[in-house]
Order: sequence, then structure tokens, then C-alpha cells
Amino acid sequence: MDSDNAERLVRAVHGRRGGDPDPAYVRGLAAELQTQYSRESLIDLYGRFAQGYGAFDALMRRVFLRAVARSCGDGVSVESGVGFKHPETLEIGDNVFIGSQSFIQGRYDGTAKIGNKVWIGPQSYFDARNLIIGDHVGWGPGAKVLGSAHTGSPVDVPIIETDLLIKPVVVEEWADIGTGAVLLPGVTIGRGAIVGAGAVVTRDVPAFSKVAGAPAKILGWRTKVEQLEDK
Repeated sequence: MDSDNAERLVRAVHGRRGGDPDPAYVRGLAAELQTQYSRESLIDLYGRFAQGYGAFDALMRRVFLRAVARSCGDGVSVESGVGFKHPETLEIGDNVFIGSQSFIQGRYDGTAKIGNKVWIGPQSYFDARNLIIGDHVGWGPGAKVLGSAHTGSPVDVPIIETDLLIKPVVVEEWADIGTGAVLLPGVTIGRGAIVGAGAVVTRDVPAFSKVAGAPAKILGWRTKVEQLEDK
């Protein structure tokens, strides 16, 4: 067999990487920007660095989040082209990676929490008006979460004119969301669950289960749940 075409098992990178506190100058610059600029001006300022690929642009994106988010931990990496709406509602943990061209849409009165060591793949979308993502969650490229939908009532007006119903979405710690998956309003993904690529999740996913399909259904279990509940 050609060794170049053989399967390989390699160690995880992001999940195993340790984290150092951000340098003092990062914290200091973020604090200075808060005193010099309004929130709206800070968002405009972010646009100057949003598309750049260099180390300086990446640094300024990190500084921006520290300056404008409700809270932001150390070691946060924001790749090029990432967009935000109402970033002031964001609570971001330590060592979070946000892949290029992702978009996080908050709401002025919303809740949007991203835990420690979360990895978010490129071109992901978050309706983050009432969203909680736990620690050590993997989020595949292009996966989406929808936290709201129009009621569609009354029927004598266009759906887009009807009220918007916001439902909380929770992704518990250790879960893994596959490439291109979609989480619909109101669902909870249990601890350590795996959501397959392209799945459409319409109901809660039990802890440590494996689901796939549209709508997503349980295919099996990573291990016996009762063995883990006491740990």
C-alpha cells in the first residue's frame, strides 16, 4: 500500500494547547481604546483590521474584542473576515478560535456565551441572541445555529412581518458539531454528544449520543451514559 494514501492518526492541536495570559500591552491597549472611542466607533475601527491576514491585524482583532465584548478571555484568535453584530453582548472564554468568514449575530438585549477552548470552523453562523456554548466544544466549518424564527401568524401578512420568537440554544461542554450541521431554535446538545455533518437538529440531543440526518436521529452512543454520570 502507498503510505501516502494510508490513514493516519495525529494528535489534536487546539484542544491540547496550553494557554498563556495575554500580554499586558494587549489589555492596556484595549482599556485605552475603551476610554477613547464609543462602542459604535470601536465597531467601525474593527473594520480596518477585519480582512487582514497578518499578525498585526490578528492582534488588533483580539484587542477589539477585549475592548467591546461584555467579557473576553486570554488567547482568543479571530481569523480574517469574521463579522459581529452586537459584539457588546458577547462573553468569550480563554483560548477560543473563531475561523475565517464566520458571523456571530447577537441582539442588544441578548445573551451570547462561548466557553473556554472552543474551536469554531470557517464560515460558521451563529444566531446568538440567546446562545450558550460550553467549554471544549468543536464547531465544524459552515455549521449554523438558528435561535429565532418568525411566528407566521397572522396568515394575512407576509411571514417576515410577523413577530420573531427567540428560543435559547445550548451546546453543552465537550460536544462536537459536524461540518454544515444546523441547530434549530430551542434545542440543547448534551454533554459530549456528536452531531454528524449536515445534520438538522430539531430536538434535544442526549449526552454522549451520536446523531445524524435531517431531521437528526440517534444512531448510537459513544459509551454507556450511566458509566459517566458519576464522574
